[in-house]
Amino acid sequence: MEHLDMFDKLNKKNQEAELAGGADKIAKRKEKGLMTARERIEFFLDEGTFQEVDKFVIHRCSDFDLDKTQIPGDAVITGYGKVDGRPVYVFAQDFTVLGGSLSKVCSEKICKIMDLALAHGCPVVGLNDSGGARIQEGIDSLAGYGEIFWRNTKSSGVVPQISAILGPCAGGAVYSPAITDFIFMMKANSYMFVTGPEVIKAVTMEEVTMDDLGGASAHTAKSGVVHFVADNEKHCLLMIRELLSFIPSNNRETPPLYKTKDPVNRKVKKIEDLIPANPKLPYDIKDLINEVVDDNYFFEVQSNYAQNIVIGFARMGGRPVGIIANQPNYLAGCIDISASFKSSRFVRFCDAFNIPLVSFVDVPGFLPGTDQEYSGIIKHGAKLMYAYAEATVPKITVITRKAYGGAYIVMSSKHLRSDFNFAYPNAEIAVMGSEGAVNILYRNEMKKSANPEETRKQKLGEYNDKFANPYVAASKGYIDEVIYPEDTRQKICAALDFAMNKREFTPPRKHGNIPL
Repeated sequence: MEHLDMFDKLNKKNQEAELAGGADKIAKRKEKGLMTARERIEFFLDEGTFQEVDKFVIHRCSDFDLDKTQIPGDAVITGYGKVDGRPVYVFAQDFTVLGGSLSKVCSEKICKIMDLALAHGCPVVGLNDSGGARIQEGIDSLAGYGEIFWRNTKSSGVVPQISAILGPCAGGAVYSPAITDFIFMMKANSYMFVTGPEVIKAVTMEEVTMDDLGGASAHTAKSGVVHFVADNEKHCLLMIRELLSFIPSNNRETPPLYKTKDPVNRKVKKIEDLIPANPKLPYDIKDLINEVVDDNYFFEVQSNYAQNIVIGFARMGGRPVGIIANQPNYLAGCIDISASFKSSRFVRFCDAFNIPLVSFVDVPGFLPGTDQEYSGIIKHGAKLMYAYAEATVPKITVITRKAYGGAYIVMSSKHLRSDFNFAYPNAEIAVMGSEGAVNILYRNEMKKSANPEETRKQKLGEYNDKFANPYVAASKGYIDEVIYPEDTRQKICAALDFAMNKREFTPPRKHGNIPL
């Protein structure tokens, strides 16, 4: 009989915890078409694998009558489970409990699983849906945020950290996701901002809506804070599962290898038709990427931000790779501040987690203009150079057309220790484009000429014959091989096979000083 009482008590406590903020609040979420925090976790993880931690923890605050609102588990659900059979730690803030606000106990629960994830070498996925700090707890809530931020920083580059914004995320709450590797948002019902519209209006008299200030479109296209935008909660959680399939569980593992029926020696004849003969005409580099990678599948990252450069994950011969490519379809593929920020952080993520880098280069230079110069293109542009130079993973580069000036060096050139550098026969590798070079080199000669235009055309032809091709660079060993475009997939897959055991030793140091 005592045993039955004991089990009844456990059942009752489980039911209380799983009811969270109560049936009424859960019903309100359902009316809005939203899942509960527990439903999100169960949908995200492999069926039946979730193991909860700290289910019966309650907050310790008695101020403002908060001791009358003590719900088992408080405002966050924490634990671990599996995604495609691989272990993952997860937490989900519960908006039905005091608006998902962060108490000291909530932070302790989150910190516990972050510590376990770090110790066990597993990714951490945070499902954020919180009104921010629990005001009633004052400094204790802020201290809790600080403890989370510290762990985010210590875990960076050791285990993957992924954040989903599935509701409001304001004030100090935005900084934990900002430190994590990837951020997901929904098209509706998810927001991120340091100060909300009301505070902005009070301080600056500026009027702005929640969506315009911190919605998905603002952060995917303008700020670059967010990497992926989903249609709804389920779409978001499925996208996170997809992302995890490309990356290892920690920095000591290699990315998961998948079997593919796509032959590594498959010819990609369509590439020859993709790139216009006229170097001034644009084309979509994503068409080229899709032709080359396994099963024509490219998982793009930050597709709406800095569209002059393309980043994302794909597989080559079943092996995950990180792809960085200039986009001639947008700003002619020039590198600007936003493109440098976007791509350099991606390069550093891939390097931290042993994901080989494949770069497709078609870049006429850095974007000119006073706005870029005054905003620090020198410093920001150096980020990408630094990231590539520092990366020790296998690096394969394909120059598809233009590679001019400093941008040629920055885009994983041989001089930054890329392992294999290929170029198409139409590639132009030079300090600058032929017209600009001729105008400088032969300025005096054209001035003295009886027919300046004829002289310019003659010199232009001479310069193109000498420099607007890949063979000068190849003759100096800066290009390893000039390849037929149809062999691109075969060459990259072979290079990856030979480079996978790469070992590169760097001088001992605490850390470098990247130009942030």
